[in-house]
Amino acid sequence: MGVQCITKKPKILLVPYPAQGHVNPMLKLGLALLTHGLQPIIVTPEFIHRRIVANVDLNDYQVRFMSIPDGFSGEEGPYDFFAIEKSMENIMPNHLETLLHELDEDDDGTVVCMVIDLLASWAIQVATRCGIPAAGFWPAMQATYRLITSIPEMIQADLISETGCPRHDGTVSSLPSQPLLSTEDLPWLIGTQASRKARLKFWIRILDRLTSLRWLLLNSFPQEFIIHDDEYQDDDYIAPPHNNPIIFPVGPLTEPSLTTPKNPSFWKEDTSCLEWLDHQKPNSVIYISFGSWVSPIGDAKIKTLALTLQSLNRPFIWVLAKSWRHGLPNGYSETVSKQGKLVLWAPQFQVLQHKAVGLYLTHCGWNSTMEAIQCRKRLLCYPMAGDQFVNCKYIVKVWKIGVKVKGLGQKDVEEAVQKVMKDEEMEERLRNIYHRTMGEETSSRVAGNLKAFVLGLNQLQQNSLH
Repeated sequence: MGVQCITKKPKILLVPYPAQGHVNPMLKLGLALLTHGLQPIIVTPEFIHRRIVANVDLNDYQVRFMSIPDGFSGEEGPYDFFAIEKSMENIMPNHLETLLHELDEDDDGTVVCMVIDLLASWAIQVATRCGIPAAGFWPAMQATYRLITSIPEMIQADLISETGCPRHDGTVSSLPSQPLLSTEDLPWLIGTQASRKARLKFWIRILDRLTSLRWLLLNSFPQEFIIHDDEYQDDDYIAPPHNNPIIFPVGPLTEPSLTTPKNPSFWKEDTSCLEWLDHQKPNSVIYISFGSWVSPIGDAKIKTLALTLQSLNRPFIWVLAKSWRHGLPNGYSETVSKQGKLVLWAPQFQVLQHKAVGLYLTHCGWNSTMEAIQCRKRLLCYPMAGDQFVNCKYIVKVWKIGVKVKGLGQKDVEEAVQKVMKDEEMEERLRNIYHRTMGEETSSRVAGNLKAFVLGLNQLQQNSLH
């Protein structure tokens, strides 16, 4: 009887920033890399790993999930940006290095590459110390990447100070290589002056570290300036400086097909909203969700939006976590029970796919934006933080598939709803951008770029053997 030969697949370690909007696209990347003969392993801190394990069966995935200690003592959080940053910089690196050595000692293949979310740039230094080739991963749109890499130019042009503050408050100044964006859209302008300064320092640290990367995989498409306005053409694409990594646009990494498992959720999904949608008229429902990362917007705004939704007399589904519900009027859920449905967390992609949903009031997170385009839903935009302002600009000004909501009061929301519903050409624009970003041509390009990345990795391995 012959000896069974077991093929050892080379391992590729995927390190996302510890948030759902970063883990999900990294999983999709891992699923795509499976077809190229690699064994993807997603590494998350323990507090994230516990959430995933509690809500999904990891046996459903061919991609492995592993965890490293995070120093949070088993607490569930939520943790703010700076607590996570402290853990990433001070706790996680040594544990990741230990895990890498353990994986290399296994008999089922060595770690040949690490793909590192740029917001988890701490892991780049670990890859360097361990002598492992590293690729960066940018989970957002390409325009935001350009914006971040323009920080030195913005400081040199005196658009911002060395602490990140706009030099000319209240003005709208075009940024280098960004004809559409302004100093109003800078993703670090969140919170207090000290918080803004610390966030800019976080981004500058990323810029310093990414120069050691060989490749950068973008969860975006290289045609963000197109669709309508003639001034925005493919020619506007600006190649990275010579000391930056080779860029491969591999996105958008969209929702898996029905033959693959769904995204792991950090929270239990309330699927009863799908049955509720079955009883609503086509295109009648407003879906409201501000994502998984944004902090509560305050009791006053929650109360205002609650009363606004009630006054619209349109059916709605509102994703509202417990920490957001303190501002609801007393007995609100019961009062609007015949009109709307409040859920703690929803199976978002399935909701957006439903024919009853006609509008999506969104924070403009990149994953949510891509899911809306994939499901061809009109958008009401209410950006709050980070890259959401950049995404909103493209949704409203370039792609013209949504309207920005000025405020959450009845007048502002009603005006936005009327404007987006009366735009008869928006449906056609949604179809166009869907085909331009997610059609067969784009899918072929993404597959080609992933293949080119893997070929480059294989070539590097072969050269290291000689």
